Amino acid sequence: MERILVIEDNKTLANLIAKKISKELDIEVDVAYSMSEAKLFLKGYKYFLTLSDINLPDAPDGEIIDYVIKTGNHVIILTSNIDKNFRRKMFEKNIIDYIHKSGIEDINYIIANIKRLIKNKQHKVLVVDDSVVFRKQMKDMLNNLFFNVITVAHGEEAINILDTTPDISLVLTDYNMPVMNGLELTTQIRKKYKKSELCVIALSGQSDDEEIALFLKSGANDFIKKPFSKEEFSCRVNNSIEALENINEITNQTIRDFLTGLYNRRYFFKEVGKYFDNAVRNDENFSIAMVNIDDFKQINDRYGQDMGDKVIVHLADILMSETSSEDVVARFGGDEFCVLLKNVSSENAINVFERIRQNVLTSVAMSDKDEEIRYTISIGIALNYEDTLEDTVNEADMYLYNAKENGRNQVVYK
Repeated sequence: MERILVIEDNKTLANLIAKKISKELDIEVDVAYSMSEAKLFLKGYKYFLTLSDINLPDAPDGEIIDYVIKTGNHVIILTSNIDKNFRRKMFEKNIIDYIHKSGIEDINYIIANIKRLIKNKQHKVLVVDDSVVFRKQMKDMLNNLFFNVITVAHGEEAINILDTTPDISLVLTDYNMPVMNGLELTTQIRKKYKKSELCVIALSGQSDDEEIALFLKSGANDFIKKPFSKEEFSCRVNNSIEALENINEITNQTIRDFLTGLYNRRYFFKEVGKYFDNAVRNDENFSIAMVNIDDFKQINDRYGQDMGDKVIVHLADILMSETSSEDVVARFGGDEFCVLLKNVSSENAINVFERIRQNVLTSVAMSDKDEEIRYTISIGIALNYEDTLEDTVNEADMYLYNAKENGRNQVVYK
């Protein structure tokens, strides 16, 4: 579990912040009311984040901020000081944010900020800039926001990284670079990645409206003029990542089954249809199977629909664990699943589905009353493709029907 340290001499405020963070984020929170107490906590624990006031009884001039940074901890400043010059001076230090403590909305902002930082740990960012100074500056700022960062000097290097590291979420690219400039890089990226798949933020020190428009027309999500403030940089990067997450969430809602998280029927026929045509054309071996829970109605009748849902999720987990990341597992509805095994011989496909059947047979799903629910499945496999994907799925469904008619708890294939 992540751990956060709140350093604040106002005990009422400190305890309120700690209580809300613990409740909403399930994070363990320690509270220190002075610098001496904070030192003890920092020596005893490694913190995900430190929220600190500037003026403490035993450190009235902001000494605590320098101390926390020196220990290698990430810092968000909480203060009632609204002086702009002082704020600017604090941002020259390696802090994440500077927040005025004026009411409950500020606490809500802190919690939203923490949620964002936790999510950032899941994202990789590629920085492309021929300036060593700017590369380091951006890497330090991004690391402080908990991103995983890769840096390169020009566009051609960036293309190579993207080819070998497909899970990058954001590219930050300078305009003027040797070998391949930022505009050329953005154009190349958009030939392979949509805006909904990869964010691009362009940066330039000699930008005009025409240059900004060129980048945006070429597919950049945003543009930052150099030199930039740490606050502007952080906001633009976080906003781009958040927009990407929102798009992915909406997309997932349309292609994923709400109960199991597996792909749905619509996605299966759309995406697997493309694979099916290519596989048939290239004579690639694959198998499609229909999987169904035996006597599922009896499970619902005896234990209730909630338990029936748990059995469906239990089977979904087994199907995912016994197939590879390249295969496709979809829930068609109810207790009916369809599985595509790619690039597999008939013999190996049969072995995989027989192993799945055995796994289900020997495992149990647990009810809310700690009852062991045992169940079996029937599987029909189409080892050879028909004229269309739909015909091949229907073939597998026919073998599934045969498995049911012949006594259930078996794998039937041609």
